[in-house]
Amino acid sequence: MAKRVLIVEDDLAVLEVLQMMLAEDYEIYLARNGREAIYSYKMYKPDIVLMDIVLPECDGVETTREIKSRYPDAKIIGITAFSVQKGKDLLKAGALEIIEKPFTKKKLIDTIEKYLRD
Repeated sequence: MAKRVLIVEDDLAVLEVLQMMLAEDYEIYLARNGREAIYSYKMYKPDIVLMDIVLPECDGVETTREIKSRYPDAKIIGITAFSVQKGKDLLKAGALEIIEKPFTKKKLIDTIEKYLRD
């Protein structure tokens, strides 16, 4: 069975690129904001979450905190172009790692696989 990846990203172009990068190897679920992400996590129990930091309604830091409080085993990887301070906040909220945009397909898949093996 394919591993499930929840992509949380409000930029439609970035969301489509991520989906194209991963659709061959994973079952993909999408969320456009933090509230959708929390709901989607509950519904689909993904194996890993790719979390943008800057999101409408509920940002990635707060969304990560909320998911981790409900599901302590959740594996969340931050994806952001604003990694310095906001990245630290996301890590404190429970993310495993931050990947800075732009990144390659290889970097993305290598990072996902590193945490799926654990």
